[in-house]
Amino acid sequence: MISNDDGYHSPGIRQLVDIVKPLADVLVVAPESARSGFSCAFSATDYLRLKQRHNLGDTEVWSCSGTPVDCVKVALDQLCHGRRPDLILSGINHGDNSSVNNHYSGTMGVALEGCMKFIPSVAFSSCYYDENANLEPLRPYITHIVKKVLADGLPKGICLNVNFPARGSFEGVRVCRMTMGRWINEIVKEHHPRGYDYYWVVGEYHNDEPDAEESDQWALNHGYVAVTPTRIDVTAYEYMDELRQYLTPNPSNEG
Repeated sequence: MISNDDGYHSPGIRQLVDIVKPLADVLVVAPESARSGFSCAFSATDYLRLKQRHNLGDTEVWSCSGTPVDCVKVALDQLCHGRRPDLILSGINHGDNSSVNNHYSGTMGVALEGCMKFIPSVAFSSCYYDENANLEPLRPYITHIVKKVLADGLPKGICLNVNFPARGSFEGVRVCRMTMGRWINEIVKEHHPRGYDYYWVVGEYHNDEPDAEESDQWALNHGYVAVTPTRIDVTAYEYMDELRQYLTPNPSNEG
């Protein structure tokens, strides 16, 4: 099953379908329009609409009025007809989803939702933001990763976040951790001619550890495909013992 956050019509999802179609039966369920930044959001207060599309040859394609996560939920419940996908793929996204972008990304929302359903899931993103960029160099890498995950699966609770640098060839593949970074200068204030202020969410990414060679941003900046295994369980295990030391006493006994 394939989805994305750029919409069922995006060049990236076309490319991904073309790459994996020789490997498996493919079902596409993707948003009817762009849903970037929706992360793991789902439609709790609105209904969903599905429409069958015919833009990818004989591949079964549906658009969904909701979020990327909605696409996974409705696909599994309504469109798989009792079958369970061997793999859920997301992308190919037009834009970088490394570092903290992982948390905001609708592309990653698809993979995380699949992972929470205990289905091996992989998100693919290209650092080219131009939808007309040539994504053909990604083919052998995506094919290799998909074949490997189809054959061996992934550990329960882990999905893969795969990012490709914006270039025509790659130095290789690096398995990385998430870079510690943040977005700054995120809001631009404007004044409307009708007398009110309005705001655009924009921003610049700041890398707080540019020399960390084990990080995904370092890999991308040096021409490598960055593969980051991502957990559903976000518990900070290394902090639990310290936290217990000052939270275990009963607060009602404190004077």
